[in-house]
Amino acid sequence: MKKKDIISVIGALIVLVWLSGCEKVIDLKLDNATPQLVIYGGLSDKIDNHLVMISKTYDFTDPNRFNPVSGAKVVVRNEEGVTIEYVEVSNGLYQSPKFRGQSGKKYMLDVTYDGKIYSATSTMPGKVPLDSLTFKDFSFFGKTNTYVAANYVDPKDIQNQYRYILTVKGKIEDDAVSEDRFDDGNKVANVIFYELNDLVRGDTIDVEFQCIDRNVYKYFYSLGQNSGTGGPPVAPANPPSNFNNKALGVFNAYSISRKTVVIK
Repeated sequence: MKKKDIISVIGALIVLVWLSGCEKVIDLKLDNATPQLVIYGGLSDKIDNHLVMISKTYDFTDPNRFNPVSGAKVVVRNEEGVTIEYVEVSNGLYQSPKFRGQSGKKYMLDVTYDGKIYSATSTMPGKVPLDSLTFKDFSFFGKTNTYVAANYVDPKDIQNQYRYILTVKGKIEDDAVSEDRFDDGNKVANVIFYELNDLVRGDTIDVEFQCIDRNVYKYFYSLGQNSGTGGPPVAPANPPSNFNNKALGVFNAYSISRKTVVIK
C-alpha cells in the first residue's frame, strides 16, 4: 500500500474507535406538565344525538388511558341564539337531544369547567354527495395492493375540505383529509391508502365522507402528519385546536355523506 493509503486506513480506524467509545446513557428530564382540557365535539346535518367527549391530559410516564372530565356544562349555540344543552351520559361523554345541523350555519360550542369557559366555532359547509366507492390496484416494488377510492364531484369556485373515515369489517382503519386546491370543479377519485388485500366474500367497507371547514381541516391534517399517515412525519406537536383558553381537541360542524359496499 502507498503511504497515503496507509494513513487513510489508520485515520478511519481511529474514528471508529472514538465513536465506539462515545456511547452514553442519556437521562431525559421529563417534567410533569399542568393537565390540559381535551375536547372533541362534532355535529352533522343528520338528525342525531350529537356527542362531545371531554378529558384531561396526563403525564408522559403515565399509562395510556382516557382521563374523563365529569361535571362540565356543555352548550351548543347557533347564529340565531338558539341554545342546545348536552347531558352527561357517562364519565366524560356528553350527548345532545336529537337535532339536525344546517349547512352554511355557524355553530359555537361552550364548555364550562372549573370556573373557565372553553369555546370553539365551526361553520358547517354545504354538502358534497359521495357518488360511489370503487377499487383501484397499485403496484409498489413488485407487489400489487388494492385500495378503495371515494368518487365525487367537487363544486367549482368554492374552497372545499374533506374528511374520509374508512371502516373495514366494522372497525375504523383510516381517517384522512384532503382539499380541492388541485381539483376545484373536477370529478375526483380520491384513493384511501389502506390495503384491502385480505377481504373475503361478505366483508363490508364503509366510507363516511365529511365536508369540513378550514380550521377543522388544519387540525386533522396536522394530526395525520404527526402520525406519519398524512405525508412525511414531522416533529411531534399538538394539532392546532379551534378552542380558546389553551384547550386541546377540535369542534367539527360538518355535512355528511356515506357509502357502503359488500364484497361479493
